[in-house]
Amino acid sequence: MTNTAHDTARNPARSAGQHTARRTAPDTAGSGSAPGTTLVVTGASGRTGSRVARAAEAAGLTVRAASRATGFDWWDGSTWADTLRGADAAYLALPSDVGAPGAAEAVGALAREAVGLGVRRLVLLSARGEDQALPTEEALRASGADWTVVRAAWFAQNFSEGPLVAELRERGELVFPAGEVREPFLDVRDIADVVVAALTSGDRHAGRTLTLSGGRLLTFGEAVAEIAAVTGRPLSYRAVSTRDYGEALAAFGVPPREVAALTAIFDTLLDGRNAHLSGGVEEVLGRAPRDFSEFVREEAAAGTWKV
Repeated sequence: MTNTAHDTARNPARSAGQHTARRTAPDTAGSGSAPGTTLVVTGASGRTGSRVARAAEAAGLTVRAASRATGFDWWDGSTWADTLRGADAAYLALPSDVGAPGAAEAVGALAREAVGLGVRRLVLLSARGEDQALPTEEALRASGADWTVVRAAWFAQNFSEGPLVAELRERGELVFPAGEVREPFLDVRDIADVVVAALTSGDRHAGRTLTLSGGRLLTFGEAVAEIAAVTGRPLSYRAVSTRDYGEALAAFGVPPREVAALTAIFDTLLDGRNAHLSGGVEEVLGRAPRDFSEFVREEAAAGTWKV
């Protein structure tokens, strides 16, 4: 339920300052993926993958969706070659957390196979401040690929998609082990724009780790309060201990190994280490990140939190 393929629920850092923007449009010089080339998007129906696919198509790239629906399985290496063969680049977003057991092995093996098939340009979705994700990042670097790592803050869309939104919509309360920790929630559309810029900017972002956040710090309680104010619903946030949250996950049938991994990740990610801004969006895109309030207004208008 974290932020990497934070495509589960956390969605799910280095610089406390704002970097000076270096450009307003991608530079297509160099060895990056030019318009018309083929991009494999893993997790293409997920929170980030779906937006990466749309942004890539808008930039003129040919998108090849990779999911179990198309015959691709992260945990079955025999399914990889047919998806990768003939592609020019790939976006890697794990269905489990990037720091979960087995993640480094899976990413390393897939990256090596991709390179062997001529798919050298790889972008990995990782997690800002997650120590458990570092072996997975290193596995990508060691593969021989022209790699970029995108370390993302917690997703704004974790409040509108996935497990957390059901609590808000149906119970009017979000229960989570985040306490009063502040987080600069990141719109996943900004992740998609950064990924596509990295792939269409020549070699400018190859061999780099890009750290992204939103532009404003909020506690989880403050984020829920913004949603409540816009929707007019009496929504609330209740903080619980990591241990209690893990017991709740186990009661819902989450396997013990996964519960242990998630609670260990939460213990580190929610200790205050990420309570600062990162300037990757500005650096790569030449603009500020989308504000959390913009996300809330759009989702409220779409009826996301209506009962």
